[in-house]
Amino acid sequence: MRHDHETAALSALACVDLDKWPIHEPESAAYRARLDDVRTALHEVGCARVDGFVRQEYRREFDAEVNDVAPMAHFSTSSINPYFTPDDPSLPARHPRRRYSENTNGFVAMDRFPQGGLALSLYRNAAFQRFISDCLEEEKLYTFDDPLAGVVVNVMKEGQQLAWHYDTNEFIVSLLTRKPEKGGAFEYVPDLRRPGDECYDEVESVLDGRSDRVRSLALELGDLQIFKGRFSLHRVVKGEGERHTVIFGYAKEPGFIGRVERTRKVHNRVTQAHIDAEKRARNDGLAD
Repeated sequence: MRHDHETAALSALACVDLDKWPIHEPESAAYRARLDDVRTALHEVGCARVDGFVRQEYRREFDAEVNDVAPMAHFSTSSINPYFTPDDPSLPARHPRRRYSENTNGFVAMDRFPQGGLALSLYRNAAFQRFISDCLEEEKLYTFDDPLAGVVVNVMKEGQQLAWHYDTNEFIVSLLTRKPEKGGAFEYVPDLRRPGDECYDEVESVLDGRSDRVRSLALELGDLQIFKGRFSLHRVVKGEGERHTVIFGYAKEPGFIGRVERTRKVHNRVTQAHIDAEKRARNDGLAD
């Protein structure tokens, strides 16, 4: 007989195709085999597509949940550099930190999601969290303390784009819930920078369209994507029709909260938690 907490945990995984992705059985040979596939992709191309992760019959429910909160997205049209930092006139004009591109999309903050809904239930589920940790070969990952950014929806309307950028958190886990009719490709350059080294010359090559390291990933509804966005430059190009992506944020250390300036740009608001966290410095030596 299952205990109540075990039943609740499995209930939160009802949307997952456990036959294809047996994340509830981490000791099984099937789990290890699928895990090896994901790790190989992360090692070889810097990004893993966990295909068909959400069961067919739950994809419409996920779409409905996300569509309900999508009108609460904060949309912005701004000019950003890959680091979301202010202009620095002391640098040369072609320096990547002075290269700004149009960024047009919207984000729904975590506090807009229904408690007990599919997105938050999956995000907080221990088996799902362990699976993500195992994929990234981390002993343990933590949910965010950030009250706005743990789970968000990226909403891109027709003709909008997400410009080249790095993520403030190290790992990105996302789920495509609505696909544009055409276009809207995810493009990225794996491991373009590393702690303590921004590799600005290579970033400039990407921004100039001269790099041969740019990859494109085609996602389908119900696919999960695992990606190291703090080190890999990436963007989403313009598409025809709307694109919805649920983004699950995890960190290697407990207590993660985003920066005030970037949070305000993304959500048009900050909380006291963000103001308090601003006093704590990042330790990887990279621009945010």
